Amino acid sequence: MAAGLLSLLGFFVALYLYLYKIGLIGTLACGSGGCETVQMSPWSRFLGVEVALYGVLGYALLLALTLVSLQAGDRRHWSDRLILLGSGAGVLFTAYLTCLELFVIHAICRWCVGSAVIISAIFVVSLLGRRAAGRVEPTS
Repeated sequence: MAAGLLSLLGFFVALYLYLYKIGLIGTLACGSGGCETVQMSPWSRFLGVEVALYGVLGYALLLALTLVSLQAGDRRHWSDRLILLGSGAGVLFTAYLTCLELFVIHAICRWCVGSAVIISAIFVVSLLGRRAAGRVEPTS
């Protein structure tokens, strides 16, 4: 359930950034110019797609997987593994983006940092959940 709530929160953060990027929101509530600098940099696109859109889609997928996993109850389920793999991929992608912010763009976006914390928390929660499920006998 924690991964689901975090996925929903991450979805809204990514959606906010995406709506800004496509011009539907005038300015970002950031407190510094770092958010705009990051969002308007050439690095805000990856393979021709807005990075924020990857976040929107990734968090939506994780949310859907957590809902499927919740339906499985106490049984181990394929969705648990996909949550772990998806959030792990998200952590790696976020690490790449954070390195770009620090060493290439030389600006920090607070919203991006928030998203990094959220995806890392989803990974940790899913990892702990998988470990705990490994200690419990699966029910048929």
